[in-house]
Amino acid sequence: MKLQSFIEHPWFSRFILAIILINAMLIGLGTNLSLYNNYETIFLGLDALILAVFTIEIVLKLYVYRQKFFKDGWNIFDFVIVIGSLVLYNTHLVSVLRILRVLRVLRTISVVPSLRRLTAALFLAIPAIGSVTILMGIIFYVYAIIGTTFFRELAPEYFGNVGLSTLTLFQVFTLESWASGVFRPVFAEVTWSWLYFVSFIIISTFIILNLIVGEIVNNAQKLSEHSEQESEDTRKIMNELNELKQMINDKERK
Repeated sequence: MKLQSFIEHPWFSRFILAIILINAMLIGLGTNLSLYNNYETIFLGLDALILAVFTIEIVLKLYVYRQKFFKDGWNIFDFVIVIGSLVLYNTHLVSVLRILRVLRVLRTISVVPSLRRLTAALFLAIPAIGSVTILMGIIFYVYAIIGTTFFRELAPEYFGNVGLSTLTLFQVFTLESWASGVFRPVFAEVTWSWLYFVSFIIISTFIILNLIVGEIVNNAQKLSEHSEQESEDTRKIMNELNELKQMINDKERK
């Protein structure tokens, strides 16, 4: 129980979060080859120390939670990253080990509760995002056909066929140089083309993306309310247990 209280203490989580951030900083500094070559021994030593801390953390959690440890998806994620790093530490698979080192930064999500809730909300929104993606694909296809039909001869490099039109619309969708690169040359020849581009941007960029963001926010709010309800239930149980404990102590004194 004392060990469980230790690993569940907020300061322990903050310590692990600090180690993760230090690990992220070292990975970033290691991309500077001149700096890494000059201090390679220090980099390797700190990396081994950080991996040892992560290993001790996983071992402690395995000892405390036993089989319950693997019922949490975030625990499995942490376990795979740490064990993978240990297995590949002194092997020739350097590229895979580097990927695992980078993935350690993602452990920030598993340590910070708010990030866990946000990520869970994102995964819960996947079915809705799939439906929105299908709707977006239909809109892209319709507008690609229209663009190919009316602008093929005017701008064949952008609207020569349905494939090129779809790529052009994706550029417009990202709002990257769409006005000067795509819109204005077409608008100079076809004045009504602004209806085509403006309506596509409003439908695809604003409405569709807002649907996705709204679904994620809605799921995040539900998870937050559920978490608050669980915390409230836990507090009630703890209060009831304390009251029961106090009653038992009073009876023993009598």
